[in-house]
Amino acid sequence: MAKDAYLVGLIGSGIGPSLTPALHEREADRQGLRYLYRLIDIDALGVPPEAVGDLLRAARDLGFDGLNITHPCKQLVIGHLDALDPQAEALGAVNTVVLEDGRATGHNTDVTGFAASFARGLPDVSLERVVQLGAGGAGAAVAHALLTLGAERITLVDARPERAAALADALTPHFGAARVAAAAPDVLPALTGAADGIVHATPTGMAAHPGLPLPARLLHPGLWVADVVYRPLETALLRTARALGCPVLDGGGMAALQAVDAFRLITGREPDADRMLADLGELAGAVTAPK
Repeated sequence: MAKDAYLVGLIGSGIGPSLTPALHEREADRQGLRYLYRLIDIDALGVPPEAVGDLLRAARDLGFDGLNITHPCKQLVIGHLDALDPQAEALGAVNTVVLEDGRATGHNTDVTGFAASFARGLPDVSLERVVQLGAGGAGAAVAHALLTLGAERITLVDARPERAAALADALTPHFGAARVAAAAPDVLPALTGAADGIVHATPTGMAAHPGLPLPARLLHPGLWVADVVYRPLETALLRTARALGCPVLDGGGMAALQAVDAFRLITGREPDADRMLADLGELAGAVTAPK
């Protein structure tokens, strides 16, 4: 028998501005469900990211039905799960945990969320040469999504070069060595000068991490720019790129569409994707419209 009440949480750092709870709760209200969504902020709790295992264990004990996992815990949580779906296993990152029958199963809805948002918002751009900033949990999902969408070559750049190299190595068996590479931050000027587009997949630009993820002088009108940050929707990166005439994609579509898939996994019910996109627009300002 289907349940009609759910207890769900979000584990991460600096998540106070997150709109995910409202997205889930609004859809649940429309479906006649009692749905309590709680923030579990490691900063507010004063614990390190490595405490995600303890928080997961506590959520199980308290009867939670599911968890969303965000920065910086998407990779650290894996060692504390009972099972992974194939996509999350391939990515080495989890953003949704379903707690059912005493088991914790990890999933990744960032991939499908970003792919669907990109297809809606930047359908006609060139994917020949893409530079991606960030190779953490969100970066793994975004790179996987772009390669699945047909990106010919992605160059990964991270403040920790070894992390970019590790992600490139993980993607190569699935997509081939010719389509993915890692590079150090000091070669960004040459990379961006020759690129068709830039994808930003680090926390920079979030309410808790303001600023630009690269020098503004490296942006130019020949680039499209996509950001995974959605709070705020208009990041400094997108504002700067838009002023140059670059086609841009904010993180709102990814945020709403990954929440669609997470809601389905946790409840087993079919959410209304268009309605949840509209919710995101109401909550955070207009999501970049399909072109």
